[in-house]
Amino acid sequence: MKDIRRTILWVIFAFSLVMLWDHWQEYNGRPATFFPAFSGLTAKTGANKPAEPPLAANEENPAHASVPQAAPAPATAASAQTAPGATPGESALKGQQITVSTDVLKVVFDTEGGSIVRSELPKFQDESGSKQPFVLLETTPTHIYQAQSGLIGGPFPNHTTPMTFSGPRALPAGADEMKVQFTSADVGGVKLVKTYTLKRGSYVIGVQDQVINESAAPVKPELYLQFVRDGGQVAGAVSFYSSFTGPAFYSDADKYQKVTFKDIDKDKTDFAKNATGGYIAMVQHYFASAWLLAPNDQHQNFARKISADRYAAGVITPLGTIAPGASASSDARLFMGPQEVKILDHIAPGMDLVRDYGWLTILAKPLFWLLQHLDDILGNWGWSIVALVFLLKIAFYWLNAKAYGSMAKMKTLNPKIQDMRKRLKDDPKQMQVEMMRIYREEKVNPLGGCLPIAVQMPVFIALYWVLLASVEMRGAPWILWVTDLSAKDPYYILPVLMTLTTLLQTALNPAPPDPTQAKLMWIMPLAFSVMFFLFPSGLVLYYVTNNLLSIAQQWLINTRMGVPPSFHLPNFSGSKPKKTG
Repeated sequence: MKDIRRTILWVIFAFSLVMLWDHWQEYNGRPATFFPAFSGLTAKTGANKPAEPPLAANEENPAHASVPQAAPAPATAASAQTAPGATPGESALKGQQITVSTDVLKVVFDTEGGSIVRSELPKFQDESGSKQPFVLLETTPTHIYQAQSGLIGGPFPNHTTPMTFSGPRALPAGADEMKVQFTSADVGGVKLVKTYTLKRGSYVIGVQDQVINESAAPVKPELYLQFVRDGGQVAGAVSFYSSFTGPAFYSDADKYQKVTFKDIDKDKTDFAKNATGGYIAMVQHYFASAWLLAPNDQHQNFARKISADRYAAGVITPLGTIAPGASASSDARLFMGPQEVKILDHIAPGMDLVRDYGWLTILAKPLFWLLQHLDDILGNWGWSIVALVFLLKIAFYWLNAKAYGSMAKMKTLNPKIQDMRKRLKDDPKQMQVEMMRIYREEKVNPLGGCLPIAVQMPVFIALYWVLLASVEMRGAPWILWVTDLSAKDPYYILPVLMTLTTLLQTALNPAPPDPTQAKLMWIMPLAFSVMFFLFPSGLVLYYVTNNLLSIAQQWLINTRMGVPPSFHLPNFSGSKPKKTG
């Protein structure tokens, strides 16, 4: 009969890996492989599908030709009906590029629609290691990611309408904010004025859209705010741990709802179509952008495909009827920056959810809170990870003591069980009865080593996602060769230590009576160690620390129980397992 305790332990371990894999899939924008029902628990289908903005005629079959050099023609009534689904793509380069800078943002506007076609974050370096500023929004022949706004409901100004720019190009010395403005010509009797307010030290830009009715008849326009992006992964993403990339909607009523590009492709999106307040975000690993709406703003959400590999996601807000000679305005905010907790917590309710911890958020948030406070004390994220694992080991000391104590008892019984198995090898039924008798007489619970580990598993999985999602680790050094905890170990020292400590733990544990299980106990750590060579070094540091503390605790408990630590070496020949001590 197989060792029940180890079988249950491997079942728990395998289930944990299955859950991690499902969340890798979701983070990569793919449906869960094993438990798809859990992936959409927070999504709610809204009421009727909103009337989506029409596409430009040439976007059904997008062209990938070279960028035209001619200046854009003035908007006509026909072209002005281009709607939020439409995107200029490479033609956005036909407008004049206006670069505006603050201490934390460098934003490139396009006078064609007053759209933001590029944003740089000078305080963050790009993934290539070239020490160039990180680029979030971008418009190139191979990658498009823009923030656009405009009007629909008639031949009104939109994000393809030429506009004139006014305002400073850089934040003046000593000033805390500056305003830049884009003003359209009269289109359909309506003029649109966009005012952007940029503040010192802030990744949030105030955006006011003022609509002026210069016609002789009332108009009823609707304002759209949207992101247009291709469906590609962010640069440098690794399939083992790349995070979710795509749009997400939030409101107090419907909470946080992610939408994958694949669901948009299949027209199977499931999110609230009508909402009040909240935001529409475009999320990627470590960074995000979001249109933040006023708390009482009633709007319609939309997400759709607009070309072969281009998507639009945003909101449509009615502005009501505007009388001749009158005007109406709408205020929103645009965030473009890192998913730092200290920043997100002060932007808007629910904004912290773009930092997606998945189904273990309830555990992950307090874990990061503790990790952050440790960093405030220690001043080093690497040592903070070590300290956090140490504190968790203290918190779970008695649970671990029971688990290792059970293992130690099982270790003392191993010779008796091995003799019994040899004696009753031709009578499996009697073997099982005899094994249960031994456990009962020796007062050993074969599941005693599994349950304490099962209780701790959610906590350590939550910590895994905390380290995966924390932009605070990006560029943070630990010691010597580890200069970036979010990047893999350049010399693979930590992954090698991870493999060695895992094998040492295996050698310390009693060898399973079943030869097949004994072999698996050595093969599995080696197989899973391959992943750790691609993991961020901060994540591997967490596992190495946990392994070392577990080995120390197991050694201490075994010694106290009178079970001298001994090592069971791998045996693949089928002979009696080797033992050293």
